[in-house]
Amino acid sequence: MARAPCASGCGQVRPLRRLESAPGAPAPLGSYNLAVVYGGVVYVAGQVAVDESGALVGRDDALAQARQAYANLDAVLRAAGSDLRRLLKLTVFLTDMANLDAAAQARRELVPADALPASTLVEVSRLADPRWLIEIDAVAALAAP
Repeated sequence: MARAPCASGCGQVRPLRRLESAPGAPAPLGSYNLAVVYGGVVYVAGQVAVDESGALVGRDDALAQARQAYANLDAVLRAAGSDLRRLLKLTVFLTDMANLDAAAQARRELVPADALPASTLVEVSRLADPRWLIEIDAVAALAAP
């Protein structure tokens, strides 16, 4: 049986694109990219409570840190051509499960309730900077071209 032609370019994979910077987000804190875009999907590196200038936000304040991490995530997603409504998967790393309520509150404030992604939340013994209380990485779909 013959296939009907695809007018929208189905089957074409968008080329790999690396995002080295994003307006409103801090520069990478090491040798990595903020995100990699491939095949209609955005893979975002872990975002922490560092503002665009590189300063820590919310020392010892889990809610402030979670809000900043989500704000950075949003900035990277937007620069890549996506947003928080297109999240597919979140992984949240907490250094203390006592900060779970703060992490959940920030998520409720910033991630649309009708677009909740699949999620994983884990407690880790430490993040790269001992002042960081939370780190969030994500996978999201690109906006339609």
